[in-house]
Amino acid sequence: MALSPPNSGSQPPKPGSREDAAQDGFLREVDEALREEQMVNALKRYARPVGLAITVGLVALGGYLYWDHTQKAEAAQWSDRTIIAMDRLEAGQFDPAIKDLELIAREGSDGNRAVALMQLAAIAAQQGKSDEAAKKFAAVAADEKLPQPFRDLALVRQVSIQFDSMKPEEVIAKLKPLAVPGNAYFGSAGELVGMAYLEQGKPDQAGELFAKIGKDQAVPATLRSRMRQLASGLGYDAGIDNPELETGGEAAPAAAPSAAAPK
Repeated sequence: MALSPPNSGSQPPKPGSREDAAQDGFLREVDEALREEQMVNALKRYARPVGLAITVGLVALGGYLYWDHTQKAEAAQWSDRTIIAMDRLEAGQFDPAIKDLELIAREGSDGNRAVALMQLAAIAAQQGKSDEAAKKFAAVAADEKLPQPFRDLALVRQVSIQFDSMKPEEVIAKLKPLAVPGNAYFGSAGELVGMAYLEQGKPDQAGELFAKIGKDQAVPATLRSRMRQLASGLGYDAGIDNPELETGGEAAPAAAPSAAAPK
């Protein structure tokens, strides 16, 4: 009697399974080879334009960094020259200071040009050359390349010099945009606009504007005090003209009676 072979518990391989595995391996190899070929073709096709774009980008970045460094170095140089010119003015060396300022006004960076031009106009005003000073301030105010704060200040200075020769409506038209709370030159511009209102016979508008300036803590104290007096004279309340009370402080208490004083 023949004995059956022992059962190991594992199933015999199915027919064709080795052929299927070999087929899958072959297909994977073909797929990988195709991908490699596509990658090589893409590199051949795009390597040059991509490399050119990267090169251009690096050159542009290097150019910007060089330009930025040059600009900062030049600005620092003009700032140093401006400081030297101002120091000479304070030392009373007017001629060399004016020459320095004129050079800066012609060739300096915009910020330093503005400082130099404003200072030259102020020197002309101090020397009694009102017409020349007004023209210089007007030129600064009209120069769109200069920072706006300098242009606004130059306009205020120009109008203050020419106020007596200007019509009230001209003063108002020029400075009314600056005579608003929150503007850096609200106090100075508002004072001139208010005076123009008075010349027009509009005390109510003048008094209201003076009162606003008198209450604005951003306005210099001396100007606030003057505006409060003008507003009060026109019947408008502009707040308390007392620095201690204005800041929330209290008046000093009365001195206590001396112990040696007679009862």
